[in-house]
Order: sequence, then C-alpha cells, then structure tokens
Amino acid sequence: MKHLLTLSYLAKNLGVVIGLVLVWRGVWHILDGIDMYVFDGNKMITAFGGIVIGLLILYLPDKDLKEIQKL
Repeated sequence: MKHLLTLSYLAKNLGVVIGLVLVWRGVWHILDGIDMYVFDGNKMITAFGGIVIGLLILYLPDKDLKEIQKL
C-alpha cells in the first residue's frame, strides 16, 4: 500500500529522524569523553580503533566485507 503524503506521516518520520540524530549526538559526545579520559585526546589511536571496530562490525555477521562494495 502506498503511503499518502500526509501531515501525520511527515511528523512521524521527522520524529524518527530527530530521535536518531539526538542518539548519534549523545553517543558522539560520550565517545569524545572516553577519548579525552582514556587516551588523553590522542585522535590517532581512537581513529585507528574506530576503523578496526567498524570493520569487525561489518565482517562478523556473515564473515565477509561485501557491505563495503555497496558504497
């Protein structure tokens, strides 16, 4: 069934987008705090760690990195 472009449909989707952005913002600030506390603000260590963890998250479910090809 095709969604009609109604005010309630737009409001619901806007609420989802705002919620996701706020969660992302909160996680970002928490990770910045961890970076400052644990690694003394060394961005190189946390950047490398983020790349490794991100690749592991993409690799582990199906043991390949085909998700990267979609980019």
